[in-house]
Amino acid sequence: MAGKFSFTLQEYQEAAVKYRPDLLMLPIIGIGDTLQFMTGRPGIRYKERVGNLTGDAQFAPYNPQRAVDYNLGIEFRDLETYFGSVVANFEPNSAISTLLGTGATKGDGQMTTPTARHVLARIAKNLSEHLNDAVWNGRRNAAGNTTADLFDGFDTITEKEIAAGTIAAEEGNYMKFDDAITAANAVDIAKEILFSLDPRLRAQDLYLYCSQDFVDKYNEGYLLTHGGIPYNTQYGQGAVEGSNGKLKFCPLYNKAGSKFMHVSTKSNMLVGYDQMGDVENVLIKEFAPFILSYIATMFFGVQFETIDKRRFKTIEIAV
Repeated sequence: MAGKFSFTLQEYQEAAVKYRPDLLMLPIIGIGDTLQFMTGRPGIRYKERVGNLTGDAQFAPYNPQRAVDYNLGIEFRDLETYFGSVVANFEPNSAISTLLGTGATKGDGQMTTPTARHVLARIAKNLSEHLNDAVWNGRRNAAGNTTADLFDGFDTITEKEIAAGTIAAEEGNYMKFDDAITAANAVDIAKEILFSLDPRLRAQDLYLYCSQDFVDKYNEGYLLTHGGIPYNTQYGQGAVEGSNGKLKFCPLYNKAGSKFMHVSTKSNMLVGYDQMGDVENVLIKEFAPFILSYIATMFFGVQFETIDKRRFKTIEIAV
C-alpha cells in the first residue's frame, strides 16, 4: 500500500506544470479570511499607479455667462507588488503520510487517495499563512529571509505616511488615544471614532479594522452599559452603536498587537498580486537524495487606494 503512494520526481514535476495556475492561486485563496474584507487587484507586476480624483465644480442657477475652472486633481499612489521566492525542501513519503494522517483525503469525497498534486497543494496553501501574518506588519527588507520582509504591510505604510505628515489630525484622517483600551472605555472610544469621521466617510459602508481584543472589550463594555435596553438582544455587536450598522467591526487575528486601527471602505484596501504573467512559476527539483524542493515565485503587495479623509481614517492606540 505504501508503494502506491510513492510518486516519482517526474510525476511531481508534471503536476507542477499542469496545475501551475492553481498552485500559484492557492496562497491568495489561503488569505481569504482577510482578503474578503479588502479588494484584490490581480495582474499587478511591480508597480501600478492608483488614483483618487478630486475637483470642485457645482451646479448653480442658469447663467450662460458664468464659467469656472474645475481644478481637476488626481492624487496618485503606487500599489507595488514585490517579487518573492521560496524554496521549500520536503520528503515526499513524509508529506503523503501527513496528508493521510490529517484526513485531508476525506470529507466531500472528491479525493480518495493523495496524489502529487495534493502534496504540492498542501505546501502552496501553507505559504498563505505567512502572507496573512504580514498583511499589516510586513516591512520591506530586500535582504530578508521571511515573508514579513517581502512587502510593506498596511501598518508600516501608515507609519511612513504619519512620518511624512500626510496622515495627520490636520488632514482629518488621524486621531490618537493615549489611554489603554479597557472594557470600561472601549464603547466610548468606538463612539468617539465614529463621531470624528468626515460626514462623507461616515455615510458609507465601512469596516473598523481592529484586533479581536478590541471587539471583545467593546462587547463587554456594551453589555455593562446597555444590558437593560430592550433592543440589546445579543452579546456580540456587529457594528458600532449609533452608526446605523454602517461602521462594522472587522476583527482580524493578524491585527493582534497592532498600534493602529483603520476605518475605510473595502474598495480602498488594495491587495495586489499578478497571477496573469509568465514570470511567476512553480518548479520541482531534486538536489539531494530522497528530498525534493518546491520552488515558487510570485508577486505580492498592499496599498491604500487613497488616504483622503473622505474614504479613510487611522486611529493610533496604546499597546
